[in-house]
Amino acid sequence: MCGAVATAVSVAVLVPVLVAAPAVAAPARCGAATGPYQRQLEAQLKLSVDGRQSAADCAAIRSFQAKYGVRPTDGYAGLATYRQLLVVQAGKNPNAAGKCPVRPRQKVACVDLSRQLTWVQRGKKIVFAPVPVRTGRDGMETRPGWHRVYWKNRHQISTVYNNAPMPYAQFFDGGQAFHGSYTDLFSGGSHGCVNMRKVDAARLWNVLRVGDLVYVWGRKPGT
Repeated sequence: MCGAVATAVSVAVLVPVLVAAPAVAAPARCGAATGPYQRQLEAQLKLSVDGRQSAADCAAIRSFQAKYGVRPTDGYAGLATYRQLLVVQAGKNPNAAGKCPVRPRQKVACVDLSRQLTWVQRGKKIVFAPVPVRTGRDGMETRPGWHRVYWKNRHQISTVYNNAPMPYAQFFDGGQAFHGSYTDLFSGGSHGCVNMRKVDAARLWNVLRVGDLVYVWGRKPGT
């Protein structure tokens, strides 16, 4: 080849290095005991309804908890999981039994003491989907019947109960109000207020106005 210069070329051979893939931790074994609401969860999840926890039951309940943000996600059919079950069962028609009166063109905040649920309807249309609540304990029950929202205070502090915070408070009967709570919503009872998760109370704040109707009925379990 005219003018070509032969040049020795050193070629490096690359040898692939095998890197072990990171170990993936196996899911923790679901070993929760039988819960007090075992049968209700089994029925909802289309499991064999025998009231006895099995590995399959535990896994299914844990999946339900994970889907709806119930903590702890442990497969135990306890009160918090059952209360979320009631929300799911209420679905898009929480007033199927017709216990919350319908007022055409008027908003009604419905408080079902028996199921511990609250929603808002305008006529027959649900404008605030059902959420779990905690109402008054034995001897301090949330008062049943018709009420109206008469005052709202986003940063309310209780002047009666140790300066407890009552975020997004909406008063409807004396000192009783809808408001957010920082404590466990699924234990005990309130002093008469309708306690809600703070995020739900914030959403309800934007739905209700002074003058809107509130209807309370039923009986809180344990009162």
